[in-house]
Amino acid sequence: MLTPPNILTIAGSDSGGGAGIQADLKTIMAMGGYGMSVITALTAQNGMGVTGIHAPDPDFVALQLDTVLDGFPVAAAKTGMLFSAGIIRAVAPVLRRRSFPLVVDPVSVSQSGSRLLQEDAISALVNDILPGCDLLTPNRPEAEMLTNMTIDSLDDAATAGEKLLQMGARAVLIKGGHMENSVVVTDCLCMEGQAPKALPQAKVDTENNHGTGCTLSAAIAVGLGKGLPLQVAVTRAQEYLNLALRRSYSPGSGAGPVNHAAGLNL
Repeated sequence: MLTPPNILTIAGSDSGGGAGIQADLKTIMAMGGYGMSVITALTAQNGMGVTGIHAPDPDFVALQLDTVLDGFPVAAAKTGMLFSAGIIRAVAPVLRRRSFPLVVDPVSVSQSGSRLLQEDAISALVNDILPGCDLLTPNRPEAEMLTNMTIDSLDDAATAGEKLLQMGARAVLIKGGHMENSVVVTDCLCMEGQAPKALPQAKVDTENNHGTGCTLSAAIAVGLGKGLPLQVAVTRAQEYLNLALRRSYSPGSGAGPVNHAAGLNL
């Protein structure tokens, strides 16, 4: 049996289990990786919304990261909710010295509308985390926030992706889930020196879409940790998320999560 690659998630905890660290670790295991975590924030959260956020001291977040890296050979990592400028500045120098692929999911607002990235942390994200990341995975609102432009079409997404490449990301995947289309969801993959690529998936009609961005970015990180080319890692992650959406269910009130075990035939 092949040893699973060690995949690290640096993100916030979702007490409801559908997004954040919990979604990442479920995804990493389902995709064949060994998951490790650096927790940037605790959220009091369920399918109806976020009722509170508690962030640890930035030095302790950095200590988690240093300790994991001291004890494990990391094959790939992802960031999710980083919450504050202090936390970003604490982990950024360590991540700049990494020897593994890094996927950055620029989580800023929860699906229920709660702010997960403080206003003054946006510039720290742009200046300290985005440059040099191997893949940036914003949804439409996040891409608009980072580029200060409106995105209404796939052409707009390609333009925004080019801007984000110029800001230092090595590749950008602008997710199409917030685009209005009754049949397909089309993500736009932009890579240096290549024409933008439209990557469509059939749209799944479900309210159980909590944690989709976390799940996708974690799945891509596993693919990169296994040594897959970027586009292959992205398309396999899309397929996994699409299946998890099709087989989702509601464990409680409000928006349910995707079914992270959908492909495990349990």
